[in-house]
Amino acid sequence: MSGRSQGRRAWEVRASALARNTHNPIRSIVENLQVEPNPEKQLIALSVGDPTTFGNLNPPEQVIQAVRESIEWHTSRGYGSMVGHPEARQAVAEYSAHQGPVTADDVVLSSGCSHAIELAITVLANSGQNVLVPRPGFLIYKTVAEGLGIEIKYYKLLPNQQWKVDLEDLENQIDDDTAAIVVINPSNPCGSVYEKNHLNEILDIAARNCVPIIADEIYEHLVFSGHEFTSIAALSQDVPVITCGGLTKRFLVPGWRMGWLIVHDRHNILGKEIRKGLCNLAGKILGPNTLIQRALPTILKTTPQSFFDEVVLFIENQAKLAYEELRRAPGLRPIMPQGAMYMMIEIKMAQFPEFKTELQFVERLVSEQSVFCLPGECFCFPNYMRIVLTVPEDIMREACQRIVAFCQEHIVTKDKLKEIDTNVVLPNASEVICNDALPRVS
Repeated sequence: MSGRSQGRRAWEVRASALARNTHNPIRSIVENLQVEPNPEKQLIALSVGDPTTFGNLNPPEQVIQAVRESIEWHTSRGYGSMVGHPEARQAVAEYSAHQGPVTADDVVLSSGCSHAIELAITVLANSGQNVLVPRPGFLIYKTVAEGLGIEIKYYKLLPNQQWKVDLEDLENQIDDDTAAIVVINPSNPCGSVYEKNHLNEILDIAARNCVPIIADEIYEHLVFSGHEFTSIAALSQDVPVITCGGLTKRFLVPGWRMGWLIVHDRHNILGKEIRKGLCNLAGKILGPNTLIQRALPTILKTTPQSFFDEVVLFIENQAKLAYEELRRAPGLRPIMPQGAMYMMIEIKMAQFPEFKTELQFVERLVSEQSVFCLPGECFCFPNYMRIVLTVPEDIMREACQRIVAFCQEHIVTKDKLKEIDTNVVLPNASEVICNDALPRVS
């Protein structure tokens, strides 16, 4: 008798639980926004964290030439090692010497930094465990974790203290099921750069509670004048740190999908099992792009410092421009970043009573002024919005002037507020908890 089912009479094909439970929160929010721009004004998107969008920032000739040469090598066309070619991993180890002692054996190459983040989370956490992530923070962690049954818990950052970690809140979030603490430095979306003493305070909490750290340091070299980046792995005495980085932002090539993960484990706390687990997980995609791998040593060793200096100076000047312009906007409070390529801006919602949330504020900003900023809810932080600083100077100035005009049009003075009974209690961003399921917006 055949083993074939005799009872099925209709097609029953469904997406897996993993597929159904995996989503990008930012995409979900943005797709539900009513963002029809004003047809009389050119749309300015200050929302996309891609430094190549406007075409004004490009990699240097040395980087392009390295890939041209890689095309000619037959070794750039076939499969490579699952964790990356030894020469490429050695180049990353040398490039990352500022993080502490690093060898090629500590490096796993990945398909972009987001893949490195996925590897770090999935090698450390099981279903039912949790990973601590900053709020506001980049929500790729939620995308990676939730479909696997891994809970994301949030610890607070303090906007009035240059987005430092609320250390008490961080420690209070740790429980027996905490698999890792994520530290994003420099920060997306805040642009904060943590000083050594603050990083040591975070390490002390991790050490006391025996929780490893995932260090998201993709913006490690995008630091403004007067500030200094220190890798948390370089300071750690006993806390194991898995650092995620890549070419994406500093070299202006996000589409090349070349990232890496570095294991810092001075006392062998993670042991062979974690390293073997990383190899197993890397095998799911049979290793990253070999064309870029073969070019990687040349890219990392020959790109001139002058190129990096020019890019950082440009972004810093754009930050200063946006900060000075937006300080003139009534009802807004821009927070000057210290690095990365973003600025967070507080929207004093009580002064805009016609908008119940910053989502509505952002929607109307698009429909009237054709300027699109990411609402704070994309980072689990309502009543704020994020702008990208990599746009050309004239476009940035125009965007800021439109934002100022919008605020002047919609601001309500204190005297006027007394006359309005909104019957709405606006949430305080510091008190909002980002639930597992972000609300839909319409």
